[in-house]
Amino acid sequence: MYSKKEIPTVPLIRFLKHSLEILKNPLPFHRQNFNEKGDIFRLKIGFKNEVFFTRDTAFAQYVLQKNQKNFVKSKIQTVDLVKYVGEGLLTSEGEKWRRQRKMIQPAFHKKQLENLLFRIQDTIVSEFKNIEANKTIDLFPILNDLAFQTVVKSLFTKAAKSNDMERLQLITEANQKMLVKELRQPYLGWWFKLSGTLNKHLNFSKEARTILKGIVEERRASSEQYGDLLDMLLDTRYDDGKGMEEEQLIDEILIIFTAGHETTSNALTFTFQLLALHSEWQEKIYAEWENLKSDEADLMTRVSRSKVCQQVIEESMRLYPPAYFIDRVNIADDEFGGMSFQAGSNLLFSVYEMHRHPDLWENPETFSPERFKDGERKFSSQYFPFGAGPRKCIGNNFAMFEMIIAVSELVSRFKIHADFDTIEIMPLITLKPKNAFLRFEERV
Repeated sequence: MYSKKEIPTVPLIRFLKHSLEILKNPLPFHRQNFNEKGDIFRLKIGFKNEVFFTRDTAFAQYVLQKNQKNFVKSKIQTVDLVKYVGEGLLTSEGEKWRRQRKMIQPAFHKKQLENLLFRIQDTIVSEFKNIEANKTIDLFPILNDLAFQTVVKSLFTKAAKSNDMERLQLITEANQKMLVKELRQPYLGWWFKLSGTLNKHLNFSKEARTILKGIVEERRASSEQYGDLLDMLLDTRYDDGKGMEEEQLIDEILIIFTAGHETTSNALTFTFQLLALHSEWQEKIYAEWENLKSDEADLMTRVSRSKVCQQVIEESMRLYPPAYFIDRVNIADDEFGGMSFQAGSNLLFSVYEMHRHPDLWENPETFSPERFKDGERKFSSQYFPFGAGPRKCIGNNFAMFEMIIAVSELVSRFKIHADFDTIEIMPLITLKPKNAFLRFEERV
């Protein structure tokens, strides 16, 4: 028995029956189960394997914050993702994670990020030159390049060769797609190995590490300081005064690339799609940014005071959270709400469903940025775009600063029009947009 309070079960036969639909988009399948079973259900995904899916926000707080020491990330991140990106801050656990977090945290402090803001702004403005006015385009590829280049310039300034970065971007995206196949088609694991497909992608990872090692070695041999994230990572020290070993540094850089650009490009695309459907919010952001520019405030002050833009981004991430699920496994037996969980239970928290739960949000399917007028802290118990607890995303400030600048700068240049009927999604490792066709009209 798993529980004193019985947890509803979705049988294996139903999982297998819907397997092709789940491969394309598992969210409708999960929503149907939540509607039928309640805020937690057990899904059988094999004769012995099962996952507990939940949208219970109190349970999420218990696992991520109140009793977080009894929970670790699942095999998805600590094993499956590790083979592609190594044991960095996102994928490590225990003492290694604590040591790395303590060491890296200062590099992402607001005061440190202030030094990067003009670099971020210059990169964004340069990428926006690729937008053609009065022509329907899929905006996602442009924003994906923008987010990737922002990470590149913030990490390496001008040290990285463009062909190396193009290759690194291709490898990052190819390996993510491969991981999705492995997770959603575990029954084909034997074929991925036998056909050489898995080995091909593991070789991609080796190639990415070689590229990054070359950049790190070149920087270490140089006496020049650039004030970028790589300098900060090279200069930071553990408590014993030692710096990071090269392999660990490469792991952390790969994690920054993987987690840093993917989620931001997704969030920005969804935000611009929502703005295209709600043009009144474009005008509010435009007026706000113009007023802040006229005050001659420095860039950090303008970003910090862009409250309307921040509300829009926060509401966008409520409706379309890039990190749309959070996974955990309990180390020891645990209990919550009358339910008992044996050690090793796989728990999957649906951020997507928590952000749209009808008992938690007024008009949950409606785009209403004004709900965040008092800030996101008002909803801290039910709003998890960057996770929660000690393992909350270390780059949340970096991402918000980047997105506020990107949205404000684009809206100051263009009026955005929708050339799509509805916002479509493609849930992979992150929640990606699909067919984000927009048309841009230059402001006079």
